[in-house]
Amino acid sequence: MKILVVGGGGREHAIIRALKKSPDCGEIWCAPGNGGIGYDARCRDIKATDVEAMVAFAQEEKFDYVVVAQDDPLALGMVDALAAVGIPAFGPDKAAARIEASKVFSKNLMKKYGIPTAAYETFDDPAKAMEYIRAQNRWPVVIKADGLALGKGVLICEDEPAAEAGIQEIMLDKKFGASGSRVVVEEFLTGPEVSVLSFTDGKVVKPMVSSMDHKRACDNDTGLNTGGMGTIAPNPYYTPAVAQRCMEEIFLPTIRAMEAEGCPFKGCLYFGLMLTPDGPKVIEYNCRFGDPEAQVVLPLLDSDLLTVMNACTNGTLADTEVKFRDGAAACVILASGGYPVSYEKGKEITGLTEGQLPGAEDVTVYHAGTAVKDGKLVTSGGRVLGVTATGGDLPAALAKAYQAADQIHFDKLHRRSDIGRRALQALEAQK
Repeated sequence: MKILVVGGGGREHAIIRALKKSPDCGEIWCAPGNGGIGYDARCRDIKATDVEAMVAFAQEEKFDYVVVAQDDPLALGMVDALAAVGIPAFGPDKAAARIEASKVFSKNLMKKYGIPTAAYETFDDPAKAMEYIRAQNRWPVVIKADGLALGKGVLICEDEPAAEAGIQEIMLDKKFGASGSRVVVEEFLTGPEVSVLSFTDGKVVKPMVSSMDHKRACDNDTGLNTGGMGTIAPNPYYTPAVAQRCMEEIFLPTIRAMEAEGCPFKGCLYFGLMLTPDGPKVIEYNCRFGDPEAQVVLPLLDSDLLTVMNACTNGTLADTEVKFRDGAAACVILASGGYPVSYEKGKEITGLTEGQLPGAEDVTVYHAGTAVKDGKLVTSGGRVLGVTATGGDLPAALAKAYQAADQIHFDKLHRRSDIGRRALQALEAQK
């Protein structure tokens, strides 16, 4: 099969490298891709959000299958546009992608179908939002932009001045553009966070191995929120008993709710969960693979990714095996100094050959923000590389990932040194 992957970051690189293992995978392209992805796929510089140009390119190149990996093109209806010209794609259509593209839609869905989540209200008037927050007088409070905001449109406000500043930033200053025209104000939940990506064909849901993201920019979960500074899988807090409960109370009810609403979800549905003292609750849904969760989940997939994706598209997931191997995976993100605010680009990256670490076993370097300039690999984004290692257990995977990361250099490189520490503490406590 001739395949196109839409997007250009670490997640897309992880998807491409997993697809390439399939005997049915022929020529593979990525649009727009990036410098490092260029070692594994042919890249075409088309904006992921340019639905018209992407569909025209898919027709021109006669792709057999398209994987729409990024949230924006899914929300814009790229899967619908591809279907209209007879090209099958992996990912939800526009109506189903609302589960991520509109926080208001997803919160109302959970309320209607009794899916456990934080108590909330929605507002399109900044004054009314503040009035509600003051009346609740419960701190901290969570304020979320309704629409897509690159994973950054969520503010946790410790007091009234912080909440006022948050409402100002999202609704009045429009930091996230039109995404902030409406907000969701919700109660602050406590407990360990778990990410569970799942394959679904609209009727059947098959969860992938669980993972744990590290959102804050600096060690000890300090600094600004980012798109993710590293991940580990599996997540030790996600026990078989918790998994069973999530399947019965969250996963299946969500798939059934989407079908009942006339917008069945096909593709990868990401459940962002909080394991609260009252049981698991949904913090957020994503309509695609998480980034950098995909970078630890896909290396542990034993099944053929292309076969599984096709089954999601064709509605045959019930008859398709989805199997993950034992062991663990860890991903350490190498970022540009200054990320997630301002950072320089164009720094030469050393230590890699053809984008990978020569001779490193069980290690893959996923390219999130790289370019090739004058024959040299250079930085071109905030998150530059994801160094992923697999091992028999989490300590082994983490040691390998950090050893590998030590061999890669660029000016002003920033990384966290404590990825997986909380997971290791949880494993220790379980002994």
